[in-house]
Parts: sequence; C-alpha cells; structure tokens
Amino acid sequence: MSELITAELVDLDLSAETKEAAARSLAERMAASGRVTDLEGFLADVAAREAQMPTGLDGGIGIPHCRSEHVTEPTLAFGRSASGIDFGAPDGPADLIFLIAAPAGGDADHLSILSTLARHLMDETFTGALRSATAPERTAALIRGDEPGAAEADAEPEPTVSGAEPELSAQAPEPSAQAPRPAATDQDAQRAAVPKPTAVPKPTASPEPTAAPEPTTPPGPTAEPAPSTATSAPSSATPAPFRIVAITSCPTGIAHTYMAAESLEKAGQAAGVEVFVETQGSAGFQRLDPQLIADADGVILAHDVEVREKERFAGKPTVDVGVKAGINRPAELIAEVREKAAHGETSAPAHAAAPMDKGADAGDNFATRLRKWLMTGVSYMVPFVAAGGLLIALAFAIGGYTINKAPSVAEHFLWTESASWAALLFQIGSVAFGFLVPVLAGFIAYGMADRPGLVPGFVGGAIALTINAGFLGGLIAGLIAGAVVMAIQRVRIPPVLRGIMPVVVIPLISSAIVGFLMFLVIGKPIAALQKGLTDWLSGLTGANAIILGVILGLMMCFDLGGPLNKVAYAFAVGGLANPNEGSLKVMAAVMAAGMVPPLAMALATTVRGRLFTKAERENGKAAWVLGASFITEGAIPFAAADPLRVIPSAMAGGAVTGALSMAFGCTLRAPHGGIFVVPLIGQPFLYLLAIAAGVGVSTALVILLKGLRKPSPGHPAPAPSDDESAVTVVA
Repeated sequence: MSELITAELVDLDLSAETKEAAARSLAERMAASGRVTDLEGFLADVAAREAQMPTGLDGGIGIPHCRSEHVTEPTLAFGRSASGIDFGAPDGPADLIFLIAAPAGGDADHLSILSTLARHLMDETFTGALRSATAPERTAALIRGDEPGAAEADAEPEPTVSGAEPELSAQAPEPSAQAPRPAATDQDAQRAAVPKPTAVPKPTASPEPTAAPEPTTPPGPTAEPAPSTATSAPSSATPAPFRIVAITSCPTGIAHTYMAAESLEKAGQAAGVEVFVETQGSAGFQRLDPQLIADADGVILAHDVEVREKERFAGKPTVDVGVKAGINRPAELIAEVREKAAHGETSAPAHAAAPMDKGADAGDNFATRLRKWLMTGVSYMVPFVAAGGLLIALAFAIGGYTINKAPSVAEHFLWTESASWAALLFQIGSVAFGFLVPVLAGFIAYGMADRPGLVPGFVGGAIALTINAGFLGGLIAGLIAGAVVMAIQRVRIPPVLRGIMPVVVIPLISSAIVGFLMFLVIGKPIAALQKGLTDWLSGLTGANAIILGVILGLMMCFDLGGPLNKVAYAFAVGGLANPNEGSLKVMAAVMAAGMVPPLAMALATTVRGRLFTKAERENGKAAWVLGASFITEGAIPFAAADPLRVIPSAMAGGAVTGALSMAFGCTLRAPHGGIFVVPLIGQPFLYLLAIAAGVGVSTALVILLKGLRKPSPGHPAPAPSDDESAVTVVA
C-alpha cells in the first residue's frame, strides 16, 4: 500500500482564506498524485460532510474529511495557514488543516491508521511539532511516525506512550511493532513504517513497563482505558476507582470518533477515573465486555449517529451528548455522570436512537429539539402513508370512488370480479392508513424518551382516533407521552426496581396518565379544533385557496424534505383520513409543489450545463426521475452546493405551482406517486400545467442567478462547469 501522506501532500504555506478554498487546494494535491479520481465529486462529498457538522476543533485544528467513491486509497493532505481559516471551532480559526480522504469501501487497517492520527491530534506536543516544522518531507514523516519526524520533534523513541499507545499498537496490522524503528534508508523501509505512527506525538511520556504487552485486540476501535488504570486490577488495599464506559461515534467514523475517545480517556486519567471507550467507527467496533458494562458506575454516549446495541447500557447513570462535546469538554461530562451516579439518577439514555434526533447535543435549545421530535414521528409515519395511500388510490382507479362502501372481503370476495380486488386493495390500504396517527404519536414519544415512550405514545394516538382528534390529536398525544416518560425517568428509583421500570412500571403509569389527559382533559378541545380545520378546508374557494396554495408551496420547497416540508406534507396527509373537497385540493397542491425543485434543477442542468459542475450535471440526470416520483430530496445536492441561489428559485416555483393547483381545483386522493398517479388526479391536464409553470419559473430563476454570480476566489474566469466547484460557490 502507498504511504498515507507524502511531501507532495503537504503545504506549509496554505494561502486559502476560506474552508472551501482550503479543501480545494489540498484536494488538488490529492488529485495530482492520483489518489482522487474526480476532484469536483470528491469536493462535493467533503462539503456534504461539512454540512452535517463543523469539523473545526479547539486548539487551532481543522479536519475536513469524508468517505468518497472518488478516492482510490486512504490519504491525508496537510496544510498550515499563517492567518487561520474558520472551520467552526469554538475557539476561533484553525492553522493546522488535515484533509482526510477515505475510500467508500476502505479496509480496516487503513482506517485504523486514520483513527490513530485523530488520536494524536489531541496531543499538544504533536501539534506543536507540526507548527514548528520547516520542510514538507519532515512534516510528512512526522505525521507518518517515521524517525525523521521524531528527530524534528526532539523526541526519544519510547513504545509506551501514555494514554493511547495500547490503542495504536492494537490497530497496527503488525503485532510485532513494539517500538519505533531506526530511520528508514529507502522508500520500502518507509512504507513498512506506515502502520506504526505511534511514538512521535507523545515523546515526553514516561515509560510504563506494564503497557507494552497490553494490545491484544484486532485492528479497529477499542475499549482500553488509560494504561495507568487499565493494565491491572485495583489493589485490594485501596477502594476501586469510579468506572465509566463510553461510546463515541460520528457520521463518517474516521476522525471525531477517535478524538473523542482519546479526550475522554485523558480526562479520566487526570480525574482518577477508569474510562473504557468503545469506538464505533468506520473500522468496525469491538464490543465492551458485558461484565465491564455491568460493573460500570456510569455511561457517557458521545455520538452523532445511532449507538449500536444501546440497550446494553439501560439502567445506568447516563450522559448523552454529541461527539464534539466528548472532544471539547470531557472533564465536564465525567463530572456530570459522577454527579448523576451520586444522586441515583439511573434513567436509560433518551432520544439518541431516533433517526431524526441523532445529532442532538446538550446545547440544543427547546425549539431545535421539538423540531427533531416531530420529525421523528413524521419519518416513521411516511411509509404507512405511502403504502396505505397508494393502495387506496389503486382501489379507486380499479373500482371507482364508491368502492369504499363495499362489504368486507373476508365475508364476500369473488376471484373473477375486479370490484372484489378493488375492495381488497381499499380495505388493506384503509387498515394501513389507520396506523397513521398512532404511529405518529408513538414515534414522537420515541424521539423524546426512546423505547419507553412507545407504549404511551401509541395508546395516546389510538385515543386521538377514537375521539376524532385526528392528526393534531396524535401530535399532542405524542408530545405528552414523551414528556410523561421523561418525567418518570427522572424519579430516583431503588435499585431493586430498576429492572422492571422500562417493561412494567413506565408503560403502566405513563399510559394511564396519557389516557386520562386525552379522554378527559385535552382530547375534546383538540377534536373541536380538528373539526374546525376540516370544515375550513372544505369551504376554501377563490383567493383563500390560492393563498393557502402559495404557503404550502413555499413550505414544500424551503428545506427540500426537511422539517417545514414534512409539516406541510403531514398536514395534507392528515386530511386524507376523512377526505373532502378541500383536503383533496391541499394534497394535490402539496405533491405538485414538492415535484418542482428536482425537476427544475434537472431542466437547468440540461439547458445551461456550463453553469453547473460535472457532479451536479450527473445529479441532474437522476433528478428527472426523483422529481417525477415526488422525491423533493432530489434537489438537495444542488441546494447544499449553492443554497442562496437554488432555494429561493425553488421556493418561487413551488409557490406558483401550489397557487395554480388550488386555482385550477385539482384534487388528489393518493398521498404519493408523482406523475405515476396522474390518472387519479382531478383535472390532470391542468395539474401538469401547474407543475410545468412552476418548473419553468424555478429553472429561469436559478439560471439567471447563477449567471450573475462572481467568479470564486482563485478562479478569475467564469468557469465552464468543471472549473467551478459545488464547494466554493455558496454565496
């Protein structure tokens, strides 16, 4: 395998002023060395990763990174900026920038080396050596862990570096690598040293004889604590130290995962606490010993993706935060979990497993968390909508709109009659549709309180249906159920009862409370509000209907599948449970507007391809199908690359389409399907005309705005597509 970093991939005088320009400058070096096959595609992947979470770290470090199909082998490029570049770190700009590129199917050994670098970045001696380096060759050697770098860092080669050495040795593919080798004399010797960048970053650590035999695990994430606490059992003469088990994980599992692990281990060592970390990264993960978890006094979950097998930690004092909190404030997290243990707070981790709540951090405000909880419910409801709604739509297409009055197919079904098959489809779809409100409520509660919230959430949603509170009732029931469970989880429980809390006590008490509130307190007012909303929709005509169409169109196109989009969609779908003329118009307007952004971007890349990058033109081909299928998310790659031009253009077109659809009186009984359910649409030709008008408006606007933009820094000429980057054009 090639070296992870060479002198050609080092820029000690990085002149870029923005993170996009820095990523491009370093990526160009990767492309020149043959490690990146498509520069624009790779930069788009870097930008997409950066959009998930800033990659700036305290201490003046920026680590833009991604896994990409345009990368041939794991690669590092390093740049040092004199003025600093803003990567979103709390303490200001970064002067040390590492661009980390991993193939989409990177092997564990290579990814382990990348994780080793991530751990080294937490060491001030290592970063100090990088800031004082004067030659690219020596800088690359320092990062690789070769002897020339160690000499420059003024380090004595010691194999037993405190804190992370067992991790590094365990991850290296060569088990015999116990200590740094003499300086390599040829290229092959240097390559042999690549898996062993272990001694350079921590040259001041004292030798610890017991640490050398420690690494026994295969390559990949480990759960080893600092050597001073993990190499031997506590002496019987002294009390056992406080023990914490932790999980760290980030979306790509390359950098933040391992940096958070290193940070927690160091903070634990400083506080006299045993910290055992399971890193759930790209190289896989090795589960913590079940006995270790059972004996732990507390749990820290520092993650931005769902924790795998999280149920292992139920019943423990738990701190649940984002992965960057594990990097930036580990001492606070350790103190917090110790305080919870002292007060007997043993609630299971909350809300982390919900798909729309993966990035929640302790700093999120209530509005942010509320949005994520609602999105969780909507995301789980959508498959029921698609299945049930399309089955009902097919039933109407085959048997007509009176098929809803057919007798039960369990009692009357003729195999040779199309009406019987239509009735079968309608009744299956109706059953699926009947789950909408309970699923919405159940998974809103799940997003708030994890699994214990499911039972009261589903119960509350079912009650909402019983009392005709509809979609609004399910939404309120889910929030109440989640809040009740979260309140119960805060109560101090005797250890003897902890095992039955999530299975018996919490479902029993929370369901009783939610049922009482829904039946006797708030259910009837919500049902009255739902009825009033339904009657209002039924009476919408003229200007009022057009204004509603404009609002729904704007919502569908503002965040392209995000919260506002889903709220508008859920509003429309909720009306299909008890359809009337108004609710069917709303459903038609919402689906029409949602098709506009991807179709407009596809048309724009066809008409004026030179305004778009190669990657965007490829995305434009797929956007034709996605838009036609009512998948608004097909426009996200364009919006992520150029939000200030794409999003306003999409919103303008969506507003036009929504208004025209309502003005034309188009109706729709199917909640999904795009152009494939046109036969089920009232006024189908006018409906297609409304979509075409919106697509035309959006296309014209995006072409106009992109044509007026100024060249990106470092690219003075107006680029023919491939010279412009989806990463650099953001304003």
